[in-house]
Amino acid sequence: MIPGSVAELVKRGHKVIVQRGAGEGASYHDTQYEAVGATLVDTAADVFAQAEMIVKVKEPQASEIAMLKPHHLLFTYLHLAASKPLTEGLLATGCTAIAYETIEVNRRLPLLEPMSEIAGRMSAIVGSYHLAKHRGGRGTLLGGVPGVAPGRVVVLGGGTAGVNAARVATGIGADVTILEVDFERMRFLDITMDGAHTVYSNEANLTELLPRVDLVIGAVLVPGAKAPKLITREMLRMMPKGSVFVDIAVDQGGCSETTRPTTHDDPTYEEEGVLHYCVANMPGAYSRTATQALNNVTHPWTQLIADKGLKEACRIRPDLLKGINTAGGKLACEPVALAHEIEYTCPKDLVL
Repeated sequence: MIPGSVAELVKRGHKVIVQRGAGEGASYHDTQYEAVGATLVDTAADVFAQAEMIVKVKEPQASEIAMLKPHHLLFTYLHLAASKPLTEGLLATGCTAIAYETIEVNRRLPLLEPMSEIAGRMSAIVGSYHLAKHRGGRGTLLGGVPGVAPGRVVVLGGGTAGVNAARVATGIGADVTILEVDFERMRFLDITMDGAHTVYSNEANLTELLPRVDLVIGAVLVPGAKAPKLITREMLRMMPKGSVFVDIAVDQGGCSETTRPTTHDDPTYEEEGVLHYCVANMPGAYSRTATQALNNVTHPWTQLIADKGLKEACRIRPDLLKGINTAGGKLACEPVALAHEIEYTCPKDLVL
């Protein structure tokens, strides 16, 4: 939470507790939080002990789950479909957990979109960088040069992340193909994405493209659910040695059989001769931009819940109900329930 968001909540009479150093990674300093009226404490345990509503970015870690109690309301990214242990851990706390990524407004995911935009734009940049020979790639410059053809990029999914990936890739001169299943979306992309091609997404079309590709970007999303495994190990073997695969969908389990989460400190590994970049929380690399973008979309919801309480907030904005993943030890997100074969309870029955 940036100091500006803290200031708004303090003005409305709320007490905002911030752990010392929490903003340093995004270049926000303790003095800035103190100046707008935040109460600073030394440890995360102090925050959890005093706060009713916990606002953060990543899904709760094991140490944080141990501190969650039934009276807590947790507001963050959860990605529960990718982890049954995390789901079971949250259920055991009895807390109410609201996921940014499952709040849906007019068939959009407004609290996920800014992170998808950043990850999409990043994917073309990091993919291009890791195609360099000294990074383990095949030594292809995506933009090419006069007399040398540009590199080929395949983007799986034409949603927010995919469009932003394609925009940057075409901007640096690559030959870009977007695979998509929604025909209306393909028409939109065909009109608006000058320089990119659209192809219907199926296994046959993908396998036809893979032998000639330099960079594949996985940008598929099924809201709240595990990402579909579109790339098998056999399909990877079709790709040229030294080509690169960037999986934006890693937070939802990844869209390849070979995907496993990596970190910014150790971002890549090789499978079947293909360099994999599968960093969970890609936007963390550009933390200040990501923090500001996230606050823009989360703060109105944070303020609504703080002002009105969850029950009344859901009555005012029914869209909030889809964000509720757990409450009172019950699982309230249907895609997660299907992914882990856990009983589903309608969020209305738990909150209203």
